[in-house]
Amino acid sequence: DGMNVLFIVVDDLRPVLGCYGDKLVKSPNIDQLASQSVVFSNAYAQQAVCAPSRVSFLTGRRPDTTRLYDFYSYWRVHAGNYSTMPQYFKENGYVTLSVGKVFHPGVSSNHSDDYPYSWSIPPFHPSTEKYENDKTCRGKDGKLYANLVCPVDVTEMPGGTLPDIQSTEEAVRLLNVMKNNKQKFFLAVGYHKPHIPLRYPQEFLKLYPLENITLAPDPWVPAKLPAVAYNPWTDIRQRDDVEALNVSFPYGPLPDDFQRQIRQSYYAAVSYLDMQVGLLLNALDDVGLSNSTIVVFTADHGWSLGEHGEWAKYSNFDVATRVPLMFYVPGMTTSSVSQGERVFPYLDPFSHTLGLVPQGRSKRVVELVSLFSTLAELAGLQVPPLCPETSFHVALCTEGASIVRYFNASEEKVEEEKNVHNEAYKCFNEESVAFSQYPRPADTPQWNSDKPKLKDIRIMGYSMRTVDSRYTVWVRFNPNNFSADFEEVHAGELYMVETDPNQDYNIYNNTSHG
Repeated sequence: DGMNVLFIVVDDLRPVLGCYGDKLVKSPNIDQLASQSVVFSNAYAQQAVCAPSRVSFLTGRRPDTTRLYDFYSYWRVHAGNYSTMPQYFKENGYVTLSVGKVFHPGVSSNHSDDYPYSWSIPPFHPSTEKYENDKTCRGKDGKLYANLVCPVDVTEMPGGTLPDIQSTEEAVRLLNVMKNNKQKFFLAVGYHKPHIPLRYPQEFLKLYPLENITLAPDPWVPAKLPAVAYNPWTDIRQRDDVEALNVSFPYGPLPDDFQRQIRQSYYAAVSYLDMQVGLLLNALDDVGLSNSTIVVFTADHGWSLGEHGEWAKYSNFDVATRVPLMFYVPGMTTSSVSQGERVFPYLDPFSHTLGLVPQGRSKRVVELVSLFSTLAELAGLQVPPLCPETSFHVALCTEGASIVRYFNASEEKVEEEKNVHNEAYKCFNEESVAFSQYPRPADTPQWNSDKPKLKDIRIMGYSMRTVDSRYTVWVRFNPNNFSADFEEVHAGELYMVETDPNQDYNIYNNTSHG
């Protein structure tokens, strides 16, 4: 009880991390965190796009309750005056601090990152964020472009730095301020890479020689993929280097060598991120707070790297919805840490290949919407009640039950626990399920299929992930009254994880699985 919280959320990071079994990536600092944490290998976002996912997990409500499927409404005005996770900590005596991209900036967080409701002081944004989409990538001809693949010389960048470097510096500064402050803190740090453009210090390319980079295991569009399910990766098509390839819409494909370059730069951006996380956690050691701070590490959603002939997020596939999720809780996920003991010494991604394994691993299927109640429970706060079926009028409740009960349950116990009777959760079947959803404007891919505005949504793909399957139905949706009509199914998908881990063989129409 009474611990601080360091909440690290990364933009567009799928679990390409050593601690998730990826053999190519160099992520020693995140792996070191995992070695002291409980790691969830089946964690899923509720919608694979930034603003809806973040508002969902920061309020503990699903997109159908936040009514945010795009970027253009503020939940307190358009849905209900829901309390957020940082707001709840603030109301319980914590100093709440936001650095970098935590809420999605803009209308969806009231152009203020939900300050002053959620945060004790105005959120920090790196001054160089505004150059993110400028022409800062040097092409072979020496000219500058706004490319997708964008390794840079940091000294040549505006301000001589990059946004995530600035966010780390500010977060470290705040840790130093808070170490002398008797008040508990909730510090949220939002990293932007590996979000596009893949702009990172060029030395990280050295870690990934192109000859070691393979294509996705399934770089083709699956034969039985319904057209409505496909996302045409419009955002990457608008980058100068992709535009120059003149790829046909909507299915492409991108040339193989360019696919390898994207994958190489995504990995390089992950190692650059790992360095930032390493510096941040090392600072937590430096200020002597590793023994009194809960650390959470996660992402807002994943990102396709050529699987199913798709790039970016904007789909219901695991590659877009699955995220890393780990919790470090001193004295719970690790034995007690004595004051001043180093838990997170900085590891240089260029020299360290430790192969650290997670402290504890859970294969339970869990959802980001559970973060609010989970963190409240870990911090010893009263866990917000589960929401009633309709909760637009309820300021404080959550649609995701706490997952602390899975922290030390060994995998063997999972089988016996099918029906649990527990006052807090009433009686529910313990088969865990994750729900995600994605809107579409039409049955076939068009220019706004990836990011339809609310008024243009005609179909909603509701998706359910269990330990052994992913099942999705694309149904008629009315944006005027936010209603889904499950009687009118436009298409369906069913993938069996054991025989089809990459979700390439849709058996929805096979009568044998009726």
